[in-house]
Amino acid sequence: MRQALARWLRAGSFARHVGVLTSGTVFAQGLAVLALPLLTRLYSPEDFSLLAVYVAIIGIMTVVSCLRYNIAIPLPEDDADGLALLTIALIAALVVSALLALPTLLVPSLTAALLGHPMLAPYLWMVPVGVLLASTYNALQYWSSRKKRFGLITRTRIARAVGGVGTQVAIGAAAASPFGLVFGHMLYGGLGVVGLLRDLLRQDRQVLHELTAARIVEQSRTYRRFPIWSVPEALFNTAGVQLPVILIAALAAGPEAGFLMLAMRVMGLPMGLIGSSVAQVFIAEAPAKHRDGKLSIFTRQMMWALFRAGAPPLVLVGLVSPFLFPIVFGAEWARAGWLVAWMTPWFVLQFVASPVSSALHVTGHVAVAMVLQAFGLFVRVGPVIIAACTASDVVSETYAVTGALFYALYLAIILVLIK
Repeated sequence: MRQALARWLRAGSFARHVGVLTSGTVFAQGLAVLALPLLTRLYSPEDFSLLAVYVAIIGIMTVVSCLRYNIAIPLPEDDADGLALLTIALIAALVVSALLALPTLLVPSLTAALLGHPMLAPYLWMVPVGVLLASTYNALQYWSSRKKRFGLITRTRIARAVGGVGTQVAIGAAAASPFGLVFGHMLYGGLGVVGLLRDLLRQDRQVLHELTAARIVEQSRTYRRFPIWSVPEALFNTAGVQLPVILIAALAAGPEAGFLMLAMRVMGLPMGLIGSSVAQVFIAEAPAKHRDGKLSIFTRQMMWALFRAGAPPLVLVGLVSPFLFPIVFGAEWARAGWLVAWMTPWFVLQFVASPVSSALHVTGHVAVAMVLQAFGLFVRVGPVIIAACTASDVVSETYAVTGALFYALYLAIILVLIK
């Protein structure tokens, strides 16, 4: 794959970087796709429902655990300043994880009951561990993106997929229980940390010598707008996606959250294959484009390329899923296939908007991004609560429609503000 990329794509180009990340991600996501039909036969929809709650909690906490200093790592011109931001992010992740350990370890039954899912209590100890592992990997990945070590990131993504999926399959085959799903996901979040950290210590020793307490304090102040504005923004954004899943698991009858999770995982594959790679390279390239006055053109080009790459396969998946899901995943998963059809507009718009959403941070519109995500939380959670109380049989469909409405608005605002 490297030889093919070297032959066809110019070294150092945006397309080359995306290609390097995507090549490994294709393997990782392909492994996840191949494992899904096996996992749905090893584990029940109820097991996936419990996993959905765990993933929702991890998703909400991980995105804010670094106080968003992680996304600022590529922004400074000086590498020593970027490393100071990485240090701040890792310290914040450690503190947040320690705080999470208090309720999950001391009163797990009460915590699980408050979440509306008492069966989660034996697995809550994995929440602080999972948040720490995933947050550390995320912060180190931004440093590697800054240094344009996309081949290294690709290798760690492959390791994560093999380790996480392999653990879920192995435990499920030995003794199927929710533990296998949750434990495998926890490992997935942290696998790759050692490789990224070892590379930093080996290649960036000179920069490490320039790291001082004074520089760390200085950078925490310089980029204080990120914890002030971007933490609420990220919390609103992730809660808008994950909080409805927790509510559906608690309020809807049966394994509805499990069906919803499988549908979201299938529809999220193009985002995992291409969108995440584009986002990783975009945040590394965008600051320089902004300084050169070319960010608007660059962002619009990325949006159009994402639409052409993502819309056709997503629409196709939405059309065939109601008929293929019972065959591929088993008859009991037919409901998930219909949910995929409902989610198609949402994921097409998200596929275009999410990878370039960091343009709002690069241009200094952090407060606008926060207000937008707060509005999105209200738009997405409110209708789900109403549907759960009045028409629980369409609560997931309601969630899908609100997702499409929110990302349509998000896309429009990005286009306006980057002019």
